[in-house]
Amino acid sequence: MGNMGNLTKETKLLDYNSPGISALIEKYYWHDLPLHERIGSVYNYVRDEIEFGYNIDDAISASQVLKDGYGQCNTKAILLMALLRGVGISCRLHGFTIHKNLQRGVMPPQVFFVAPENIVHSWVEIEYQGEWVNLEGFILDKTYLSKLQLSFSNMDQMSGYGVGTRSLQSPDVEWSGKSTYIQNTAINQDLGLFDTPDDFYKTHRQDIGALKGWLFRNILRHWMNGRVQSIRNGKKPVPLSTFDYEANTSVAQL
Repeated sequence: MGNMGNLTKETKLLDYNSPGISALIEKYYWHDLPLHERIGSVYNYVRDEIEFGYNIDDAISASQVLKDGYGQCNTKAILLMALLRGVGISCRLHGFTIHKNLQRGVMPPQVFFVAPENIVHSWVEIEYQGEWVNLEGFILDKTYLSKLQLSFSNMDQMSGYGVGTRSLQSPDVEWSGKSTYIQNTAINQDLGLFDTPDDFYKTHRQDIGALKGWLFRNILRHWMNGRVQSIRNGKKPVPLSTFDYEANTSVAQL
């Protein structure tokens, strides 16, 4: 790890001086808020105003995530870090892998069957009141999460639909000065701490090959985003117990 000064610097991915991000910071007067409220307001913005969804790549700039208006764990983490650093809050990235079971329900069965067992994952750590606090609960927007809670009202432990938690009905996703989580129970490998996402993605990228990468960027992610949006709009998700992720499973079941 570098010194604390490195944890507020701008980078290619953390482009907090870009016009869109600068304007956003000014719009919400985040610089003027007390520290606790400043963190909470930035956190809530990334959690709820940037909807859960799949971007073209993990290693895209914060300004691109903001322009897209949606993101997943890695891309929303980049935007959150840029906004936090843009308002003077030290933060770093913690890298992991998670098991692909987390994607049950949003990934087509045929693809799930051949997908890598481990998926690159990250959360943001902030220096707050002399301690490092983990922020992961920003990944799912409140609307999407609430629809899952309603549809799976008899469940607490869940791994699927982008959720990895033992407390579906009351997950630790609200900023209160303590760590927040929503996918942490799916973590299966710790990749360590990084000053910046730029450093992380120099050595840790999802290795899916050229063909699968093309299919994800151009076809699969749009299907997955459509599935997530349909749930956000009120379509009842299929119970996880009904999934049979074999190669001959029909996408129509979803």
